[in-house]
Amino acid sequence: MTKTKILFICLGNICRSPMAEFYMKDLVCREGCADRFEIASAATSDEERGNPVYPPARRKMAEHGIDCSGKTARRMTKADYDDYDLLICMDHSNLRNMERICGGDPEGKMKMLLDYTDRPGSVADPWYTGDFEATWRDVEAGCTGLFRSLTE
Repeated sequence: MTKTKILFICLGNICRSPMAEFYMKDLVCREGCADRFEIASAATSDEERGNPVYPPARRKMAEHGIDCSGKTARRMTKADYDDYDLLICMDHSNLRNMERICGGDPEGKMKMLLDYTDRPGSVADPWYTGDFEATWRDVEAGCTGLFRSLTE
């Protein structure tokens, strides 16, 4: 069986994209279909390369029983475009950066996470707002909608 390969992307890969990566991993496990997916996350910048998930993001995931230990930030590469079925970003700036890194989106693989909800737009960036609960709600809604679109 071929797996659906999903890469979640944000600017630094220490808050929003790891929250989406680990929420989605948890979701597919709870739904009993983890073997059908390969899920990871990356950044569009090098600013945080090698750094662990930001502590408040780790704490927010831990509140929901999700462990992200061992995750370190990495920058996405042009090769990720061929390696993944979907490249899911958190905001319009991420999307522009992804298109620049990959040289466009000829196969239509690049999407915004909240496009899978009834309120498209940007996932709240807790790096600037400090509101990890709002980000969690966005990630939860987006990942749930994405999962539904892939399994219905």
